Amino acid sequence: MAKTEVILTHNIVGLGGESDQVRVAAGYARNYLFPQRFAVPVTAANKRQLEALKQRRAEREAHEFNTMNELAKGVTKLVCVIKVKTGDDGKMFGSVTTGMIADELKHQFDITLEKRKIHLPHAIKTLGEQEVELHLHAEVKSTLKVRVESLTPLAAPAEAASDAKAEKPRTEKRGRHVESEKTEAAEPKKTAAKGEKPAKVPKAVKAKSEKAKAE
Repeated sequence: MAKTEVILTHNIVGLGGESDQVRVAAGYARNYLFPQRFAVPVTAANKRQLEALKQRRAEREAHEFNTMNELAKGVTKLVCVIKVKTGDDGKMFGSVTTGMIADELKHQFDITLEKRKIHLPHAIKTLGEQEVELHLHAEVKSTLKVRVESLTPLAAPAEAASDAKAEKPRTEKRGRHVESEKTEAAEPKKTAAKGEKPAKVPKAVKAKSEKAKAE
């Protein structure tokens, strides 16, 4: 494939920045770079523009650095919430991706960030909060707190409440049963008291009483 040398007039991700002189496929230069004015052919006339391109590049990079530096300071105070579907056991279906985080940053905080700048050392497959590293600029890094929450309501609290309600009647029934037992235990004593024979009066006392009546 034929190659040609061009001077970039704009920053092209993966290719270079303004004023860079690079070799690309001739068809790519002819059909895309030149029509979009992203590059110009290497000629003596075009080389004279290099200083102006270098100055513009320095200004752009300084602006990007300042912008990303400010973003790095602010983003550490944020908590990006990602809601996912889970099973009844709380396990996620799938995992959280850099694209999902980038979308929620835009939706929740109006922050536009390329997903390639969000670095996940491993896939997020569990609920909870964790920190994600952001490579905002070649010289600027930061972290973002990501909290993964379930869209599926957990059934555990409802079951616990149901168990508590079922336990209460059993306690009351047990209390009534204890009171009944106490009552039943006391009743035999009363019966025994009623069935007691009256104490016998001594004969001497009885005779003395009858003599007093006769007098």
